[in-house]
Amino acid sequence: MSGAYTPLRHRGYLDGPPRQVPGFASLHRMVEMLLAEHVPATGRVLVHGAGGGLELRALAEAQPGWLFDGVDPSPDMLALAEETIVPYGARVLLHRGVIDAAPSGPFDAATSLLTFHFIPIDERRATLRQLHRRLKPGAPLALVHISFPQSEPERSQWIARHAAYGAPRGIDPAHLEAAREAIGTRLTILSPGEDEQMLREAGFDRISLFFAGLSFRGWIAYAA
Repeated sequence: MSGAYTPLRHRGYLDGPPRQVPGFASLHRMVEMLLAEHVPATGRVLVHGAGGGLELRALAEAQPGWLFDGVDPSPDMLALAEETIVPYGARVLLHRGVIDAAPSGPFDAATSLLTFHFIPIDERRATLRQLHRRLKPGAPLALVHISFPQSEPERSQWIARHAAYGAPRGIDPAHLEAAREAIGTRLTILSPGEDEQMLREAGFDRISLFFAGLSFRGWIAYAA
């Protein structure tokens, strides 16, 4: 699943989310609090997109009785997760692959943080259905990713804002333009309304927005 060597470009991932995601310092605390409303003290949680291990570490530290299964397709990112969660490794199982590689559960809760904007639309629908299938009835899903209006000129304006927030001050304008182009062409971004509708179609209800930070949105939803 992983080796002793993690390339530096993957190690640098741990520095990215705090710089690129407004309110990142509070995000894991909010997710843990919302999950804990329904997850028992000895509950089992599925973490989708677990590479890097940041949310695994935060949740395991806050909830010493929870068990975790994390799934991610990147072997290098899973290796980084193993390093990140060393103090809690006895309570975490990591699985290489997309959602199909995750155990069938049933889980008391699931998370997918900062992952869905990397997944093509058709796969997003299937991923949500697979997450739903692995949850107990009424179990919560915390979902956070890039989401903003898709009509112009709003879409281009939000892309520019997203690129500017994560960029260092004084960046070469050409590099900033390249970042805007990459965001607009390489990521799968839907409007908040489309994201909520996709959750409903996958079988989730009681969908509530709990996080909004510039271009990012986060929802808590429950398996019907």
